[in-house]
Amino acid sequence: MKLLKVILFFIAPVALFGQSKKITNNDIWNFEFSAERLQELHPLTSASQYTVLEVNRRARTSKVVAYDYATAAIAEEIVSSSAGVLIPFFTSYSFSEDESKLLLETETEPIYRRSKRAKYYVYDRATKKSNLLFGFKIQEPKFSPDGSKVAFVYNRNVFIKDLETDTIDQITTDGSEHIINGLTDWVYEEEFGFVRAFDWNATGTALVFMQFDETLVPTYSMDVIGKDLYPFPYTFKYPKAGENNSIVSLHLYDLSSKNLSEIKLGDEKPYYIPRIKFSPNKSKLIVQTINRHQNHLKLWSYNIEKQKANILLEEKEDTYVDVHDNLKFMKDESFLWTSERDGFNHIYHYKADGTLKKQITKGAWEVTRFFGYQEKTKEVYYASVEPGSTERAVYSIKLNGSRKRALSPENGTNGVAFSADYTYYIHTFEDSNTPTQYNLRATKTGKIIRPIEDNAALKIKLADYIISEKEFSTIQVNGNDLNMWMIKPKNFDPNKKYPLLMFQYSGPGSQQVANSWNSLNDYWHQSLAQEGYIVACVDGRGTGFKGADFKKVTYKQLVYFETLDQIEAARKLGQNTFIDEDRIGIWGWSYGGHMSTNCLLKGNDVFSLAIAVAPVTSWRFYDTIYTERFMRTPQENPDGYDLNSPFNYPELLKGDYLLVHGSGDDNVHLQNTMRMAEALVQVNKPFELMIYPDKNHGIYGGNTRLHLYNKMTNFILNKL
Repeated sequence: MKLLKVILFFIAPVALFGQSKKITNNDIWNFEFSAERLQELHPLTSASQYTVLEVNRRARTSKVVAYDYATAAIAEEIVSSSAGVLIPFFTSYSFSEDESKLLLETETEPIYRRSKRAKYYVYDRATKKSNLLFGFKIQEPKFSPDGSKVAFVYNRNVFIKDLETDTIDQITTDGSEHIINGLTDWVYEEEFGFVRAFDWNATGTALVFMQFDETLVPTYSMDVIGKDLYPFPYTFKYPKAGENNSIVSLHLYDLSSKNLSEIKLGDEKPYYIPRIKFSPNKSKLIVQTINRHQNHLKLWSYNIEKQKANILLEEKEDTYVDVHDNLKFMKDESFLWTSERDGFNHIYHYKADGTLKKQITKGAWEVTRFFGYQEKTKEVYYASVEPGSTERAVYSIKLNGSRKRALSPENGTNGVAFSADYTYYIHTFEDSNTPTQYNLRATKTGKIIRPIEDNAALKIKLADYIISEKEFSTIQVNGNDLNMWMIKPKNFDPNKKYPLLMFQYSGPGSQQVANSWNSLNDYWHQSLAQEGYIVACVDGRGTGFKGADFKKVTYKQLVYFETLDQIEAARKLGQNTFIDEDRIGIWGWSYGGHMSTNCLLKGNDVFSLAIAVAPVTSWRFYDTIYTERFMRTPQENPDGYDLNSPFNYPELLKGDYLLVHGSGDDNVHLQNTMRMAEALVQVNKPFELMIYPDKNHGIYGGNTRLHLYNKMTNFILNKL
C-alpha cells in the first residue's frame, strides 16, 4: 500500500502539468502566447551589422541596438530613449542613406490602417544630439539621399527642412479639405497599400510628389459616440464602387531653382498612379499607371531633366493586373519585374529600354516574394510555393535562370533578411508546430552560423496547455483539390460525433491554409476544440498561390464560387462518421463575414449557424479600387453585385446568426450590417446583433477584443 501511494504521488503531477491547462480568451487577449520577434530589422551598409528596435512598453523605454552578424555581440547602442530628456520614448526609427542620422518617431496618432501622425526627432550619431524636426505632428518624413534634408507632409502640404541651416521651405500651399499633397487619399492607402506619395531623386536635387484632388469624391459620414453629451459626425472622402475617384497628378520640385511643375506622361491623363519610384539614375523617375478596370498597367520611365516619358512595359489581362513592388534596377539600368503573364507569378529580366531579356523562374508554382539581387554573384533571391502551395521556401537563382539552390532546408514558412553585402542572411522559419525561429546563415553555403532566437520559452509554456495538432490535407470540391486544415479535440474519439465550425476568409489571392505558426485565431480555435468542437478551414476557388486561373475564376461575381465551395466542403465533411452533420457552423471577418452570411443563407440545408464580423453585405457599398478590380462597376455589372448580396434574399435564413460590427468602421461601413439587419427584420427572421461603439474594422481597444471573442464563444457553445 505504501508503494502504491508513492507511485501515485509521482504520477499525479505529470497528469496535472502535462497538457492540462485550457486556453482561455483571457490568455489570448492578454497576449500570453506572443512569440519573440526581431522588430524593425535593418541591415547596416556601413558595417557588417544589423540593427533592431528594442522596446519596453511598460517602462516606456526604447533603443536602437546594432549587433555584429558574425559574433552576435552588441556592436553599438546607437540611441536610447533613456539617454536624456531630449530623446523621449520612441516606437519606430529610420536611417538616412549614409546611416549618420536617424528619425525617431514619438507620440504616434493612428489615422487609418497605415496612416499616422507623429512627432519626429532627428538624432545625429556623430554629435549624439537630437532635435525635434517640427513643432507639430507631421506625416511620412523622409531623409534626402545625403541626409542633409527631410521632406514631410503637414496639413496636406509638402515641406522640406534643411537640417544644416535649420530652415523650412513650404513647397505647396494649396493643401485643403479637397486637395492632398504628398500623401495618398483613403482608397489608395487601403487598396494600393502606401501612404507616402513622394520620393527624392538619387542626388537629392529634386522631389516628386503626387497630388489628389478629392473635390468630386462623395463624402461618407459616421457618428462618433464618444463620451460627451452629443455625438459628432466624422466625415471623410470615400469613393464607393462606381463613384468618382480623386483626380491624381504628378508634380516635380527642383530644389535649386525652387521651380514647381506638373509631370505629363502622355496625352492621356492616367487614372490611377499606384506607384512612383526614382531609379538609381538621378534623372529617371519610374511610374506605374493603371486604368480604372485595372487590367492594363503601364510602367513608365520619365526623365525629369528632358521632361520626356516612355513606356518600359505593359501588362494586359482580360480580368485584372495585380499592382506590386517587385521592381529592382541594376547598375546597367536593366531591371527585374514579376508578372503572371504565363499563368503563374514569376520573375523576368528586362533591358533598360524595356525589352525582355529572360524569364528567370518558370513552373506551375508562384513566386511569392522578391528579396533582392546581388551584383557580384549575379544571383536573384526569392520566395516561392514550389514545395507546395501551403509552404514558403527561399531560393537563389542565377540571372540567366541557372543554378537554382534552396536557402531554406525545411518545409514550412521561410523568409530571409540579407546583410547589405549579401554575405549573411537572417533566416526566419516557422511551421504549424514551431514558433518563429531566427538563425544566422552564410549566403554562400546556407549553413547556420549561429541561432539568434528560437522562442523556446514559448514552446515550454505551451507544453502545459491542451493543444491539438493542426492536420493539413486536401478535399475534392467542385472539381478542385482544395487545401484544408482541421483541428480536432485532444481526446478525439472517431466513434463519437462532433459539431464542426468552419473558418475562412476567401478573398481574392488570400490564404488561410498555410503551414505557419499560430495566429491569435488559431489559439481561439484551439479553445473551441477543448470544448469538444472540430474546427476546419478550406481555401476555395479565388484564393491565392495556385495560379492565375484558380485565383481569377471569381472575376465579376465575387463570393459566388467561393460560397459554392464552402457549402460543398461542409457537405462533404458532414459525411464523416465523426462529424454531426446537423451541427455545422461557419464564421469569418470582413470578406469572410460576407461569406459566412452567404453560406448560412444559400447553404441553409448544410449550415445551422454563422457568425459574421464586420461583413460586406453588398459590394455596392465598398470602395472603388478593390471592388472594381474584381467586379468592374455596378453600372457595368449589376447582377454580379446584386445576385450575391445576402440582404437581397434574407428569407433564406433558417439557422442561428450573429452579426457584429464596429460603428466607427471606416473601411467596411456599418451601413453593410444595418442593411442586412433591416432586411432580416422585414422578413421577421430572428438573429443576434452586436455593435461596438466607435470601433473600427479591427474592433479592438481596451477589453473590446476580449468581449467580442467571449460573445462569439458563448454563441457557439449555446447554439452549435
